[in-house]
Amino acid sequence: MRDHEAAPGRTDRRLSTKEAADLLGVKPETVYAYVSRGQLSSRRTPGGRSSTFDAREVEALARRNRRPGEGSPGAGGELSVRTRLTFIDKDRYYYRGVDATELAARHPYEEVAEWLWTGRPHPGTAFTAPTASVEAARRAVDALPGHSGPTDRLRVAAVAAAVADPLRFDLTEAAVLGTARILIPTLVAALPPVRPTHRDEGSLARRLWARLTGRRVDEAKLRVLDTALGLLVDHDLAASTLAVRVAASARAHPYAAVSAGLGVIEGTLHGAASGLAHRLLEEVLEVGDAGPVIAQELRAGRRVPGLGHRLYPGEDPRARALFALLEEIPDAAPALAAARDIVSTTARHTPLHANVDLALGVLTASFGMEPAAGETIFAVARTAGWIAHALEEYGERPLRMRPSGQYVGAKPPQDLP
Repeated sequence: MRDHEAAPGRTDRRLSTKEAADLLGVKPETVYAYVSRGQLSSRRTPGGRSSTFDAREVEALARRNRRPGEGSPGAGGELSVRTRLTFIDKDRYYYRGVDATELAARHPYEEVAEWLWTGRPHPGTAFTAPTASVEAARRAVDALPGHSGPTDRLRVAAVAAAVADPLRFDLTEAAVLGTARILIPTLVAALPPVRPTHRDEGSLARRLWARLTGRRVDEAKLRVLDTALGLLVDHDLAASTLAVRVAASARAHPYAAVSAGLGVIEGTLHGAASGLAHRLLEEVLEVGDAGPVIAQELRAGRRVPGLGHRLYPGEDPRARALFALLEEIPDAAPALAAARDIVSTTARHTPLHANVDLALGVLTASFGMEPAAGETIFAVARTAGWIAHALEEYGERPLRMRPSGQYVGAKPPQDLP
């Protein structure tokens, strides 16, 4: 029996590389790129150099890669959600039809968020939080153990801010937008500043900077952070965003919907990926060469962090925009060189391009931030996008985010144990 054939009654059918490539409609080398990105698992054939792939994994990936409108929805089909917020097309993405990289480059984070929420420009807008909300969030965060991570603090701060808001169950558009303008600065204010003498003033990016590093900030560095926040506001139905929409579908209030997103964001394949890229960059800088570092990652069977994105055939446009700004910062030169070394070294093994996690890793490593700082930037930025998706979902039929399970267990009725 060939390896990709299944015994009668079994569902673990295996596919050869060629069969997997044919089913996905890609070249064989792209199949291995999917493996490097963590989107497929492979198994070596006994005594051979080729690999086989789980047929169910390949079929699921083929469905995910299918563009909307291709195929028909049905049992086991992929969930599709209509949205007016973000459109991704080849190597670019758009917020309400406007090029997102250009918008983030020309407008501060607060104005980008307002555009995503309302579709109208709000020049000069500023986010401020009431004292009661900030004090409740800070007390809750201060009570956490010292080893708590940034997302732990943000989740607790969101819950505390919710408790401090007796009107949190008002799901009208005006009320939800008011909550968003309060919640985001509350999350930032709840994080302990690196320099205790810091004064909370200025833009949201400036206030966040003091929570990420003790280094002084100039306008060029602040622009990099502010642009990063704008670039990360939304990115279609990422895993955390889907969780937010599920919560909003059940009519959870905005604080709870954001908490759902924060619960997902800690995944190493999502918000925490930039921390892995940061550590990889530090290791390359210490060794002085990406070659042995990448070889160790591949030998251990780990995907190289900061590379590849299933939605972009080339370089992630968010990474491209951040790299361009970082090139103007002398402090970023060593980490940028390490990032280029990682990309070029890995390209010998599989054709993957830099994604936003690698760019965030360069940002955090260059500005004296901890590896988890990228996760904080990601979470604070994406909160605005989560609110936008919650707003859309509040306008839809309640509880529509209820896919049907495809039962594959023992056929009932079974004897009681």
